[in-house]
Amino acid sequence: MSKTATAALLACVASIMCGARPAQAESTTVQDSAAIAQSLELRVASDGSAPYASIQAALDAIPWQETRWVLIRVGPGVYEEKIRIQKCRVILKGAGREKTRIEYPQVRGDYEKKPDKIGPGVVNIFADEVVLDSLTVSNTHGVVGPHQFALYGNGDRIVLTNSDFLGLGGDTVALWESLYGCYYHENCSFKGAVDFVCPRGWCFITRSRFYEVAKSAAIWHDGRCWKDYKLVITDSEFDGVPGWQLGRYHNDAQLYLLRCRFSASMADTPIFQVSKDKTSLKWGERVYFHDCHREGGDYAWHKDNLASAAGAPRPEDVTPAWTFGTRWNPLPIVSEVAKLH
Repeated sequence: MSKTATAALLACVASIMCGARPAQAESTTVQDSAAIAQSLELRVASDGSAPYASIQAALDAIPWQETRWVLIRVGPGVYEEKIRIQKCRVILKGAGREKTRIEYPQVRGDYEKKPDKIGPGVVNIFADEVVLDSLTVSNTHGVVGPHQFALYGNGDRIVLTNSDFLGLGGDTVALWESLYGCYYHENCSFKGAVDFVCPRGWCFITRSRFYEVAKSAAIWHDGRCWKDYKLVITDSEFDGVPGWQLGRYHNDAQLYLLRCRFSASMADTPIFQVSKDKTSLKWGERVYFHDCHREGGDYAWHKDNLASAAGAPRPEDVTPAWTFGTRWNPLPIVSEVAKLH
């Protein structure tokens, strides 16, 4: 078992043995989000026209005692670097997904053989309350198959908006805070091989695009620690090579897909548990659909069954507030970041 997987498993086991519930993250309030307007601002430009020429240099310049939000504006250009975010309340804002690109070739296996101080992904998040907006993160290893993170992290309350996260291997976007991780993604594009979007905890994704480069499962969820964990995807599009599969899970998981569209190339393979031992699931199979359709004709397994979920939620009930409960409200943050120019 890899070091990253072992750490996640040990954290989960420890919480179960202690009998504790997930830590209740302090709710992000409108007042808190308004503080973004008074954030500390740093600027990065690849052409040397800003105080920092690399993103990591700007991150390293954040004072440890800083309690305000920190806005790092990243100008147009290709930044060939791996970065590590380890200060809370950081906004990394690019000039647009077509203009600001962070690229680096990194295979997970190579990192585990020879670790560095940055992390196993192109962007590595080891802090809470982080926003990535209007940029592209690409793992440029270039070989289909091997696990290669574009974004890796174990922080809580992570927001991804108006951005692309690209790779050709597994686990392109791996946000793995196993105890209380909350993630919100809007208007993003994701690309990769097996499990290329693979959150642990609570995750809400909307108005996004997914592209599977292999005949493997696109999405994956780990909800083994707490019954309420869920991955929710709404109003999104899925595509891939002929025979791509929609999703899978190894342990307890809970997946909701609403108003999603699947390309004709999707295989007739339901979202499945990798293990054939169904008794290993504490809470049973929990995969729910509403108004999801495939180009060229639907498969029986993604018919509407939302009403069979716990509490019989209506489609209009399935919102970020429903997903995260009292733990977090990401929408004020998203709104304030959208105002930044």
